[in-house]
Amino acid sequence: MSEEAGQDEYEHHGGFPKYVPADVGPEFGRLVEALRTLQDLAVSTAPSPEVTLDLAERVEAINDVLKTFQVPEGQPPAGRVMTLPGRGSLLMLPWTVEKFDAEGVRSRGVFRRFHLGGNGAAHGGTLPLLFDDMFGMIQHAYGRPISRTAYLHINYRKITPLDTELVIEGSVDRVEGRKTFISAVLKDTEGNVLADCDALMVQLLKGQP
Repeated sequence: MSEEAGQDEYEHHGGFPKYVPADVGPEFGRLVEALRTLQDLAVSTAPSPEVTLDLAERVEAINDVLKTFQVPEGQPPAGRVMTLPGRGSLLMLPWTVEKFDAEGVRSRGVFRRFHLGGNGAAHGGTLPLLFDDMFGMIQHAYGRPISRTAYLHINYRKITPLDTELVIEGSVDRVEGRKTFISAVLKDTEGNVLADCDALMVQLLKGQP
């Protein structure tokens, strides 16, 4: 495949919007971190009814302010700031990308109190989110067109702890037409494998959502 043909294929987005990186100041990162801390505290505190009511009213007042700034998908900076943990999206795990090229993607971060499943371990359902987000980045870094996840297969090897620095790394294994097969591994900083995952991503057809 020629370089020009490859670029044409990469630019084929089906019916998916085309996103561009967001240009934000440090105040946005500060807001995201404050909201992440709010999430952590919301699931780890037990305030009195009076304090709970007061907090609810304060958060509702913040929501009223934010509602006036709602914009369509693709316009908010959330999810489009590569320099921020989780790219500035509260949905994504607060991890920071260290390597991003055709050979693979590596990201580093922690599971916070918000991600607790029980007994000090990350909720098992947060790992598919981490891997699925990683596979989307790997696909993009490899130069493959926009695709959807066809399947994820995760092997849970060890308990995934909270508040412990971890590393996830993966790459494209092979490409077959519209199909991209990808795998990744989650490890602690000592190299112990906590989970591994393989997935199939399928390229969107023209106009396909």
